[in-house]
Amino acid sequence: GGAMGSSFTLTLANIFMWKWQKELVRRQDMTGEYYGRYIDDVFMTWNKSENELKKVLVNANTWHPNIKLEYKIGKSLPFLDILLSNINGTLSTSVYHKPAAEPYVVPFISDHPRHVFENIVQTSLRRAIKYSSTFQLFNDERRYIKSTFLYNGYPSSFIDKIFRKFFSGYISSRSFLPFIDNEDQFLHMRIALSGQPSRQQSQVEIRIASLTTNNEHLIEELDKKQEFTIQERKKPNEFQDKLIIHYTHEKRFNTRKRDLHRIFQETFANTSILETKLIVGNRNQKSIMKELIRKRPRQAILKNKAKASMMNNKKRITL
Repeated sequence: GGAMGSSFTLTLANIFMWKWQKELVRRQDMTGEYYGRYIDDVFMTWNKSENELKKVLVNANTWHPNIKLEYKIGKSLPFLDILLSNINGTLSTSVYHKPAAEPYVVPFISDHPRHVFENIVQTSLRRAIKYSSTFQLFNDERRYIKSTFLYNGYPSSFIDKIFRKFFSGYISSRSFLPFIDNEDQFLHMRIALSGQPSRQQSQVEIRIASLTTNNEHLIEELDKKQEFTIQERKKPNEFQDKLIIHYTHEKRFNTRKRDLHRIFQETFANTSILETKLIVGNRNQKSIMKELIRKRPRQAILKNKAKASMMNNKKRITL
C-alpha cells in the first residue's frame, strides 16, 4: 500500500482503475452511453432495463477481488457535489448538498482578512452558475447561498455588495438589485465561466466549416504558415515524451524501480503510451541525526568584525 493523499499513490490508483474499467468503458462506447470516473467515484448512463444493468455491475464485481462496487440506480443521483437528474430524457444538473451537512462557512466574526470572506461568497456563486443547468435552479441555489451566509453572521449589505460586484464582472447591467434579471444574462455568465463557445462563435465556426473546396488549398497553406511560425516560437520541451516518478527511498523499496517498469509495460502493452519513456528516480531519506543537527554557519559569520571606534580606543590606550 501507499501513503494516503500522496501524488504517487493517486497515480498508481488511476493506473489500476484505468485497467479495471476497460471492459466497462468498451460496453458503454458500443451502446453510445456516457461513462465518467473521478478516482473511485463512477457515473454512467443506461437506457436498457434495470435488471440488465444490475447484471453488468454484479459481473464487474468479479473482475478483481479488491474492487467491490456499491451502486445506486435512479433518475436523480448525486455525483461528487453535483445532483444529476433525468427529466423526460433531458439531463439536469444542480448543486448537491448532503442531507446531514450543516450550513456552516467561515464565520464573519473570525480573524480573517476581508478578501477571504469575499472569495468565499464569490466561489459559492461561481459554483452555483457552473453547476445549475437552468435559471430557476440557479435562483434556488442563490437564495440558499444568501441564507447560509446570513446564518453565519455575514451582513446582508456585505453579501449584496459582493453579489453585484461578481455579476458586474460578466454582464453589463444597470440594475441595483443583487441578482441576475433574466435567463439570457444567466446563460451568458454560464458560458463565460465554463469556457464554452458562445452562439456567435459557434456560428463563425459553422461558416468556416462550410467553405467551398476551392478555398481549401488556401486554408491549408495558411495553416502550414501558422504552424511553422508557432513551431519557431515554441521552445523545445525535453520532458514532452517522458513520465518522471520520484519517491523517497526505503529498504523495503529495493525492487520499486523494477516493479514500476514491469507494471507500466504490462498495463500499457500494445498501446501508444509505451512511446512515452518512464523514468523512475528516488531521493534518500534524511536520517534523524541530520534532521536534528543544525548546519554549522559560514566562517565569515562566525568572525565578528571589530568596529572602527573600538579600534581607535585600543590605539589610544596603547599609546
